[in-house]
Amino acid sequence: NKDAAGICMESVKYAEQNGYDVVLVDTAGRMQDNEPLMRSLSKLVNLNTPDLVLFVGEALVGNDSIDQVTKFNQALKETSYGSGQPRLIDGIMLTKFDTIDDKVGAAVSMVYVTGQPVLLVGVGQTYTDLKKLNAKNIVKLLLR
Repeated sequence: NKDAAGICMESVKYAEQNGYDVVLVDTAGRMQDNEPLMRSLSKLVNLNTPDLVLFVGEALVGNDSIDQVTKFNQALKETSYGSGQPRLIDGIMLTKFDTIDDKVGAAVSMVYVTGQPVLLVGVGQTYTDLKKLNAKNIVKLLLR
């Protein structure tokens, strides 16, 4: 039974050896209140130094998402090891974004509390349904 950090490291080596320039690692539902899972995530981040760490959350949960991303970042900070600055999230991806109509305030608040952008939104079930967030559309929805 290998840990997530080791599996990630092997995946990156495989990608490098076989000409792939992107490796996506899904840590499958790391609950911010589960210390062992957050320690495992922190180890993965510290050992593999990814180019990008994204918080992935559901747009449907509304204001609960603000609490989730804040606790998630805090848990990353608290479980980080080694010297130097702890690695926190670099951005946010919100799934089920097509289901929230004009209720985008939570997404704006997530950006505010983390200082990181919403980079991608999911609007369906496939990889092609991952879209860049259109900030102009968000502003329009907020001003309705």
